[in-house]
Amino acid sequence: MEKLLDAVAAVVCLVSPEKIQAIASRIRRTDAVKAAGALSGAVSTPVAAEVVDQLIDAWRSTSVSAEQLASMLLAAGHVFTKATNQQATELVWTGPTTPFVSARRTEQALLQVINAAEQTLFITSFVAYDVSTIVKALNAASDRGVVISMLLELSQDHGGSITFDAIGKMRSLVPAARLYAWRDKADPFSDGRVHAKVAVADGRMCFITSANLTGHAMEKNMEAGVLISGGHIPRLLDDHLRSLVDMKLVSLKTEGLGSR
Repeated sequence: MEKLLDAVAAVVCLVSPEKIQAIASRIRRTDAVKAAGALSGAVSTPVAAEVVDQLIDAWRSTSVSAEQLASMLLAAGHVFTKATNQQATELVWTGPTTPFVSARRTEQALLQVINAAEQTLFITSFVAYDVSTIVKALNAASDRGVVISMLLELSQDHGGSITFDAIGKMRSLVPAARLYAWRDKADPFSDGRVHAKVAVADGRMCFITSANLTGHAMEKNMEAGVLISGGHIPRLLDDHLRSLVDMKLVSLKTEGLGSR
């Protein structure tokens, strides 16, 4: 049965919903012995024809009826289409391109997330400087009522690992942002750093990237990331970041060394 389920999955991942319905209709009018003839010409590409042949071979090794297999295909196709429509994932690559990956600047993807935010925006980064376009977009988001939260690495003077006060700088650039720091680190994280680079808008869209909030990372460095719209991952990431705040694992950074 597992072989048949794998074959069904391969077909619905490759063949259009309309073709799935046509294949299911043909299967209902045949049986496993005659399936090769009945499904001949059901798909138009050699790759699709191969997965249909694998489906037929797997079907012949089971006692599944034609009606059952047709229903399996339709159900699997419906779930696949629904899941695909609910979540879209895009590779974001900054740097030299190849025939296999086109470049889309990290800055563009991050701006897309910021501009999509309607209620909340949560961003984490190790460092942040020289990002005027991002700062402008953040202030525009704040002006339209978006609550902005940012988790950044502390400076060495404040117990962190970077040489300048990124949090203080961001406070002057985006005054409305809630700025958080990872200050009290329990074992085994005593020497840990805020190395995550993510942005989440409304729990509906997120950008997970290797890039810091710097000008070079936005435009010049070789950086990779994924932009995810819809589905459970943006919500899960948003819930996780907000739980770090609720559980006081990260703290709101106020003026000077104070936090709460």
